[in-house]
Amino acid sequence: MKRRLALLALCAGLAACQSQNPYRAVSAAIPPAPPQAANVLDMSAYPAAPRDFGRYRNWTWLNNQLPPGTQWADSAQLAEAVSNGLDQRGLRPSRNPQAADLSIAADTRVETRLRQVRDDYYDPYYGGTGVGCYNGYRHGCGGHASVPIVRTYQEQVVVVRISMFDARSGQPVWSASAETGSGGDQSDRAKALRQAVQQALTAYPPT
Repeated sequence: MKRRLALLALCAGLAACQSQNPYRAVSAAIPPAPPQAANVLDMSAYPAAPRDFGRYRNWTWLNNQLPPGTQWADSAQLAEAVSNGLDQRGLRPSRNPQAADLSIAADTRVETRLRQVRDDYYDPYYGGTGVGCYNGYRHGCGGHASVPIVRTYQEQVVVVRISMFDARSGQPVWSASAETGSGGDQSDRAKALRQAVQQALTAYPPT
């Protein structure tokens, strides 16, 4: 009897497996490739080749214009500082601006920075366990500690920014900036400008 019931259950299972599946797999045909695909290479599918900065040998000012001047440093001062800095990096002014490798732009701007200074103020009467008695009296014992005091102030700085563009394609290839203090007389400002330009150019060429 048990064998007959098992045989009936097996037959019912096989019949269920052979029933019609209500689901149908449907796939759309792949559209044909455009005619130009066989002749055009899509470079966007490949990573960009690393830029060869060694091929940049000379430069000219962007749009053949000197960098703008400000009250802090005039155009001639900034142009001279940048030109000297580029010369130390092996970049020479192009005799023919139309055939230059690089176009250079530079500018200065005054910005405000928030600075914080922490001072440790020594307070001999700061509450704590009894240390440092005087005159031998118990009530003369007290704690002492340094209390941190944080002061915030504003400072004016001058930001010097230098940007380089590929003279042929016009694409930006490199930029950097550095900042310096805005105080001092004309001689101090000229020295600070040269130092800021040198600091900005320390990262060129990138490695």
